[in-house]
Amino acid sequence: MEIRHLVTFKSIVDMGGFSRAAVHLGYAQSTITAHIQALEQELGVPLFDRIGKKVQLTDVGENFLVHAIEMIQLYTKAKDVFQMENEEVVTLKIGAPESLTIYRLPQIIQAFRSQNPKVNILMKSGSCWELQDELRRGDLDIAFFLQAPLTDSDLYMETLIEEPLVILLPPESDTRILSSFKLNTNENIILTEQGSYRDYFEAFLRSKGIATESGMEFWSVEAIKQCVMCGLGISMLPLVTVQSEMQQNKLKIINWDTNLGSVSTIMSWHKNRWQSRAARTFMEVVREQSPLWNHVFK
Repeated sequence: MEIRHLVTFKSIVDMGGFSRAAVHLGYAQSTITAHIQALEQELGVPLFDRIGKKVQLTDVGENFLVHAIEMIQLYTKAKDVFQMENEEVVTLKIGAPESLTIYRLPQIIQAFRSQNPKVNILMKSGSCWELQDELRRGDLDIAFFLQAPLTDSDLYMETLIEEPLVILLPPESDTRILSSFKLNTNENIILTEQGSYRDYFEAFLRSKGIATESGMEFWSVEAIKQCVMCGLGISMLPLVTVQSEMQQNKLKIINWDTNLGSVSTIMSWHKNRWQSRAARTFMEVVREQSPLWNHVFK
């Protein structure tokens, strides 16, 4: 039983088919098929049901997937130990949403790389739920989330800091307060990606009789800020993402009431995935640096 065959098997499951796995792994589709045939011949049972163009795991395939992931992780562990001991280059795969990638992680990465120049860092941006799925699949070493604290049966969740939220107003906007908030005429609602603080914002607006169905959705923090600054509408973002614009009077804000909901920056890793020395060192740097995040402009 070869590791590459197990990797192919897992990739078919992750990617949702043989052809997508072939593209993902850089193989010809015939190679993918040969890998699975070799596994099925060795095990003596089919791993996939092939129904037309669809493939789905058999019951045996579902059970075997758990063991395949464990074997791949054990192989990765052995390889990482060898590489670290021989000072070879290793890659640390880290996931985070855009806001944390831009406003929280650069200083941490700089501090880590200054002490560990041989460790490559591969950053993956995505939504919190996408990154959680990638952690569960073993595709990431560490992930950072910006959401309400939660528990997960597969993942460790370490809360680093509660992130204050603010409602953003254009710089020429009238002064408003949360308790008597109203939407001005022709003022648009600009929504960020799905997640905890968008849910809070929409619930708040609905409580004020403001419909959110016609809101405009942007997945970029920078795009949202530019839209608000040019007077297109209002939005909600974590305070850390707008401190520079506030100092330059490019935005007005309304401080959010945490009784209406709060979010935190959370560091997460898989409970059953072996952590390389590089990953453990990176997490220690995060724990050293994150207390400095409390010193923010307000």
